[in-house]
Amino acid sequence: MKFRGKIIDVACLNHFSRVITTISKLTKTCVMRLTPDNLFFVLSGKVTNGGVSMWCELHQANFFDEFQMEGVSSEFNEICLEVTPENLSRALKTVQNAKSVKVKLTKKHCPCLTVAAELPSLSSNSRVVTHDVPVEVVPRSLWHEFKEPSMPDFDVSIYLPPLKTMKNVVDRMKNLSNFLVMEANLSGEMNLKIETDLVSVTTHFKDLGNPSWGDAASQDGGASQSRDPEAMAEVRVDIRKLQQFLVGQQVNPSKAMCNIVHQSVVHLILLHDDVSLQYFIPAVA
Repeated sequence: MKFRGKIIDVACLNHFSRVITTISKLTKTCVMRLTPDNLFFVLSGKVTNGGVSMWCELHQANFFDEFQMEGVSSEFNEICLEVTPENLSRALKTVQNAKSVKVKLTKKHCPCLTVAAELPSLSSNSRVVTHDVPVEVVPRSLWHEFKEPSMPDFDVSIYLPPLKTMKNVVDRMKNLSNFLVMEANLSGEMNLKIETDLVSVTTHFKDLGNPSWGDAASQDGGASQSRDPEAMAEVRVDIRKLQQFLVGQQVNPSKAMCNIVHQSVVHLILLHDDVSLQYFIPAVA
């Protein structure tokens, strides 16, 4: 297995760093999956058991000026590594003004992603800063756990309000309750609610719009198309997991949307020109 990438463009480096920082806010560890065309960051928590799951996809050509990799074999031309995103994020933050950054899979005391940055220098001698980020190689027998999740058979799909606005609302609600009800309908309406013995608070959002999934939708002409546009689909979730998603968000998406499976799961999607991030939050009783 071999992997070597090089980033020269400062904007690409900073964007890549922001994506890694976002992921580090969502999970302590995840799997970094390398293919010839893409990088994936995957958290395969079992939603049915109350865990969150995540799928982040980056097109390598939009970030790397050079990208070379050889997988475990010609037939299985992939590499899967378990990484701690926070360690990688720290390494990238220290080299944001670099002339170039190389990322390479190396073997030190253990397998590492070695981040080597050439920094600007007033003299003719170049300065190179190196960070070794320990990783674990995921055996091929476990690769099936880190494939792209299927689109849930949602009841309602809706665009999210501005994420900063949504974060401010959730932050305030967190002081009142550990749980939050998200509900939405096919008329572009979304409500965030908390209910306790002492207080009931609801924030309403209107005219958000509903994505048209067309033939790609999981419904196949079923639930959502025959659904009453005013009928709400709702999910009660752990407010900390939703806040975690909103607090760490640095992708600056061009589109942000939410699919709700009634009383089952919230599927959040952030889309940028070169990044897609999916995050699944299970319902709680």
